[in-house]
Amino acid sequence: MLRIALPNKGSLAEGAAALVAEAGYSCGRSAKELSRVDSANDVEFFFLRPRDIATYVSRGVIELGITGRDLNEDAAAPAREVLALGFGRSSFRYAVPAGSGLVPEALGGKRVACSYKNIVERDLARRGVSATVVKVDGAVEISIKLGVADAVADVVESGSTLRQAGLEVVGEPVMLSEAIVVARDVSAADLPAARKFLRRVRGIVVARDYEMVEYDIPRSALEQAVALTPGFESPTIAPLNDPVWVAVKALCRKKGLAETMDSLEAIGAKGIVAMPVRAARI
Repeated sequence: MLRIALPNKGSLAEGAAALVAEAGYSCGRSAKELSRVDSANDVEFFFLRPRDIATYVSRGVIELGITGRDLNEDAAAPAREVLALGFGRSSFRYAVPAGSGLVPEALGGKRVACSYKNIVERDLARRGVSATVVKVDGAVEISIKLGVADAVADVVESGSTLRQAGLEVVGEPVMLSEAIVVARDVSAADLPAARKFLRRVRGIVVARDYEMVEYDIPRSALEQAVALTPGFESPTIAPLNDPVWVAVKALCRKKGLAETMDSLEAIGAKGIVAMPVRAARI
């Protein structure tokens, strides 16, 4: 039976559970349930602290897990990333007192507070900076005001919390994080049940980037329309009762879809409809 770890709480938990359910697995649980068996798919799900998932997976206790890239990289023994999931995105950045002029390369001899000690130590070493890394759990942004640190390194989404604390983000991101699937190694990810899980989940992730677009177009403008909506191998083109017109169906990326629909309308397309795609194997 394949063992898969899912976050039991935090910002990743809801997205991971929804993704796995969309992929056809039964992973619903009661508030205190620590594991759930999906006998139909021969999978047992374990609900663990997101920070602990990399540890269990890297040691081979569990074959696959969903966690954050930042949490995995901060583990003493990171697991192998096998699939990025496209949600839970954030950036890991340095922040200093606003107007101080400090940059990451000038943190030598300073104290840097963070919740991800391993990531920060590795990044400072890469920059050739010798600083004292102070590990704190939560409310990292208050460390400077309390006199614990001269700078902080933290996960940044909007940056509003840092600004409220009188800090400003400096330097390039230490890391861009998102939810990921991790495995102990290539062999664990290559187990038949693991390959099936990854194919299903990848299908959901890919589908979230696309919509199915359908429209009618005069034959005289078909070549222009196909250039706008090429699909993958090619779009589906079907004749209509009126021989002057054809119907077209094609997968299109969501990014830029509004502009694509504008362009289709400009060349004479009618009845343009975009519909979400629940799952895809591309």
